[in-house]
Amino acid sequence: MGMTMTQKILAAHSGNDTVAPGQFIEADLDLALGNDITAPVAIDVFKKTGADKVFDTGKVVLVPDLFTPNKDINAAEQCKYVREFALKQDIKNYFEIGEMGIEHALLPEKGLVVPGDAVIGADSHTCTYGALGAFSTGVGSTDLAAAMASGKAWFKVPSAIRFMLKGKPQKWVGGKDIILHIIGMIGVDGALYQSMEYMGGGIAYLSIDDRFTIANMAIEAGAKNGIFPVDDTTLEYVHEHAEKPYTVYEADPDAEYEQTVEIDLNALEPTVAFPHLPENTRGLSEVGDVPIDQVVIGSCTNGRISDLRIAADILGGNKIKKGVRVIVIPATQKIYLQAVKEGLVEKFIQAGAVVSTPTCGPCLGGHMGILAAGERAVATTNRNFVGRMGHTKSEVYLASPAVAAASAITGKISGPEEVME
Repeated sequence: MGMTMTQKILAAHSGNDTVAPGQFIEADLDLALGNDITAPVAIDVFKKTGADKVFDTGKVVLVPDLFTPNKDINAAEQCKYVREFALKQDIKNYFEIGEMGIEHALLPEKGLVVPGDAVIGADSHTCTYGALGAFSTGVGSTDLAAAMASGKAWFKVPSAIRFMLKGKPQKWVGGKDIILHIIGMIGVDGALYQSMEYMGGGIAYLSIDDRFTIANMAIEAGAKNGIFPVDDTTLEYVHEHAEKPYTVYEADPDAEYEQTVEIDLNALEPTVAFPHLPENTRGLSEVGDVPIDQVVIGSCTNGRISDLRIAADILGGNKIKKGVRVIVIPATQKIYLQAVKEGLVEKFIQAGAVVSTPTCGPCLGGHMGILAAGERAVATTNRNFVGRMGHTKSEVYLASPAVAAASAITGKISGPEEVME
């Protein structure tokens, strides 16, 4: 029996010629990631194991990004704890204020993840790196502690769902619309502990940022990971950002999949996920009249430079509707600087938005945009659970940067065609 891309990577990292779904393996890791919320717990467990040193100072990555810049004393104490551990352990890849970013945008940008890698992170959206043809998945803090000490992790090899993407997306349809459409089709547990493996000619029309967005939200379908084949678009990104060696894995022709789902990208329209689950999706034509109070453009899902360019194209020359708050959060310092150089930040400010330093912030109800009771937000983030962005009686609608920017101008969920001349 042939193997999928994910299974091949896990086989190579566990010293096996082949692996099969359901098999338990111990795999060597290329990176182990923690942030300011999960790393303190992992560090406590790490110390309890009696370990003195992390397994590799270049393969443990610590990025305080959720409640930073510190929103309160507790956040400051957590970051201090992580910082002191990083300094004591001589962690090479520790990124804080001034050089930090939202972790899942930062690691690829820094060239720390390449095709064929096996990566874990104590954050569920670690699955983002599947866009580069890597196996990456989120774990708990205890698993991260064991990984920091040993460089290894246990896995149950996942079965897979094959998503065949065909056709070319229409204008204003991007990675966020595609993954929301898929989650709407299969549900938030439709790929439970499975690998979402993308194939088909439609991939050629997806930018690397589109792929990051799609892989990022694999967890919203319950998946273990999402993964894209390595093509010229992937390698162009890798060669620009990384210096480390990589390995390209391809699924075998006789690889087995639990099911095959075909998606005609040309047939999709901008898509919005209504509260309170990412599976509650509607095409823009079905949204109706939904007034909003806040717009958030950013996060590990849609805070990259292409996302900001799209938002700036729509907001530029327009004014945000009175009474609507718009927060733009570049995902990394490099993206922030690029947005300044390109004049995007000026467009945001002139339109009436605020621009924040890189942070997860409002995505998880941390800071920089908490919602009050009864308020609604359109966000380019990844989750819209009850209370996700603040009060339990607030609502979050997930959408693309294009829809978010257009909605900021009209004051209700809208498509870009409604505001573009």
